[in-house]
Amino acid sequence: MFGLTLATALLIAGLASGLYMAWNIGANDLANSMGPAVGSKAVTYKQAVIIASTLTVAGAIFAGEHVTSTVQVGIFDTTAVENSNRLSMGALAAVTAAGLWITVATWKSLPISTSHSIVGGMFGFGLIVGGIAIISWGTMGRIVISWVTSPIFGAITAFLIFKVIVRLIFDSEDPFFTAKKAVPFILGITIFIISISLLYNTALSSRMFGERLSALRAAFFSIFPAVILGYLGKYPVLKGMEKENGIEDAEKIFKRLQILTACYIAFSFGANNVGNAIGPILLIIENTFGNASVPLYLKSEILLLIGGGGLALGISTWGYKVIKTVGFQLTSLTDTRGFSVTFGAATTMLVASMVGMPVSTSHTVVGAVLGVGLARGVEALDLSVIKKIIVSWLITVPIAAVTSVVIYIGLSQFL
Repeated sequence: MFGLTLATALLIAGLASGLYMAWNIGANDLANSMGPAVGSKAVTYKQAVIIASTLTVAGAIFAGEHVTSTVQVGIFDTTAVENSNRLSMGALAAVTAAGLWITVATWKSLPISTSHSIVGGMFGFGLIVGGIAIISWGTMGRIVISWVTSPIFGAITAFLIFKVIVRLIFDSEDPFFTAKKAVPFILGITIFIISISLLYNTALSSRMFGERLSALRAAFFSIFPAVILGYLGKYPVLKGMEKENGIEDAEKIFKRLQILTACYIAFSFGANNVGNAIGPILLIIENTFGNASVPLYLKSEILLLIGGGGLALGISTWGYKVIKTVGFQLTSLTDTRGFSVTFGAATTMLVASMVGMPVSTSHTVVGAVLGVGLARGVEALDLSVIKKIIVSWLITVPIAAVTSVVIYIGLSQFL
């Protein structure tokens, strides 16, 4: 009876902690999608909250993963933990530890990787329950690599995109006329990148086509919306645009274009990050019910909805904390720079996914912001803020791991 009571208590605690984690993720990661757009004044903060909340929930529901891969990311073999209550305690400790660290980081307005936080929590639990022998050091190595590759490639991509725009459009004799001519091509390429990102090896492609699409097939199916919407989309993008000041008017065109890329990242954020919150819950549910039927209200589809709602709640209540850092404090952003950041980040994450290179969304977006800042020289960057962010990245896994160990030791007293 006591075992059943303990399992139920762990399930209830896991649900509460998962919702707390979702709230934290929403608060910290809003800046990934909307920080550059708010910083460049393409959208207001209120508009950013509404857009991001809506698309995040949509991404969680329609494209969120239905597996516990977040807590079974290969950090260690969870089957090595024979006691189901012990495994549930470990998942609870990991998600709680991750949530606490994200709360602190958000309070300090620091954009961190929420995925690395949950990895750190599971890493700490794995160490204490099975020692270094069961840890997958290859997986941990890839995570460390992502600390370096994400911001570097994000910065390089955004830097090059911004330089190309400046060279081809803003250095032309008539920037506004050139920008108008380039809209179908820029819009088409943007939609092509977004479409591939949404279809390549994702839960969304599985829903639409009955299977996860390969890179080649995703690219094939992305050609059609890119060509059609690239051509037709120029009309709403250019609606009401009249030449008054060539450069300023060209900037207005990129204001509308970057909203599109920001919306994509918000949708993708909901799809990819909801698992960080509900993954541990699903693991606890599996341990609680075993081979028995899981109640309808605990099905993964319902949890995706709850998790998406938690993300939206975090976005709307505390999202402004990190947006201040990404959108305003790192460097000054214009509409062109904002577009370069969001398009560069989306492209970086797509290419990295295709070649199997681990990247962090938060690290990539921050790197992209730094990249467009560097286009104007190092003096355009706030190096003191950058230093704080880098330190927070480096200590995320260790802090989450240590906190997870402390929480797990406390919980294990009930076994």
